[in-house]
Amino acid sequence: MSYIMVDVEADGPIPGDYSMISFGAVVVEEKLNRTFYGQLRPISDEWVPEALAVSGFSREETLEFDEPAEVMERFAAWLAENSVKKPIFIADNNGFDWQFINWYFHHFLGRNPFGFSSMNLGTLYKGVIRDMFKNFKHLRDTRHTHHPVDDAIGNAEAMLKIIDRYELKIRL
Repeated sequence: MSYIMVDVEADGPIPGDYSMISFGAVVVEEKLNRTFYGQLRPISDEWVPEALAVSGFSREETLEFDEPAEVMERFAAWLAENSVKKPIFIADNNGFDWQFINWYFHHFLGRNPFGFSSMNLGTLYKGVIRDMFKNFKHLRDTRHTHHPVDDAIGNAEAMLKIIDRYELKIRL
């Protein structure tokens, strides 16, 4: 199994009514050099300016991005090429990130290579240190920029530190 850290930027709170604008992924392993980045053309006329602003793109720029089906097909191929057995989806905010990735995979490809579940990095950390009030974000080395590859790498760095510092039994 391969852990794939994912981060999503979107122009609204839910898939379908709003659009996933970009996402990044990295295989969680020592070098953190196997990454994926996709920019997706909006699928809806609806968008929340404050949500889109987080991504750093204008609406006009996003209208020039790639067709979502093509991006999801490339991501599925990347997952197949870069995963040992079934990939495991993990994210800082998997409630948000998962809903978009899962919806887009099923809507555009009719399948999700991750299956039907995801993991939350923050919850993993809270469980490992046994404190529901602690946050893992101090373990990132890469600055959180809202570029999804940067953010996925920073979260993967934190996960690797959690594994090392707390001797977490996990297979990478």
